[in-house]
Amino acid sequence: MSDLIRVVDLEVWAHLGVPDEERAQPQRLLISLEMSVDCFSHAAVADDVSRTVNYFDVAQQVKKLAAERPRKLLETLAEEIATDLLKTFPIKKLTLEIKKFILPDADYVSVKIERTKN
Repeated sequence: MSDLIRVVDLEVWAHLGVPDEERAQPQRLLISLEMSVDCFSHAAVADDVSRTVNYFDVAQQVKKLAAERPRKLLETLAEEIATDLLKTFPIKKLTLEIKKFILPDADYVSVKIERTKN
C-alpha cells in the first residue's frame, strides 16, 4: 500500500537559464511534488511526524538546493532535487514539476519527472 503527500507550487528562487544574462538574477520558480510513501497508519496512530515524510523539511531542502548554485536547465534542477529527496527521505516514488515564467506569451514553461527509489 502507498499513500501520497503533495506540496503544490512551492515558491523557490534560482539562478537558472541558458543565456548568462538570464542566470544573472534569481528568478521565481514554482515546484510541485507528489511523494508516494508507505501507509500513513503508523504515523497517524502515533500522531508522530517522524513516522512519515516531514513536508516542511522537504520544502526547506528543495529551497536550499534550488538556491545552491546556478544551472542552465530546468531538467538539471529537477534531476538534482529528485535524487536528493529520494536519498534523504523515506519516499518510494516522486513526481516533480518545475514551472518557470520566462516566455511572455505563455503562462509558464515546465518540466515534469517521475522517479522511483532504487
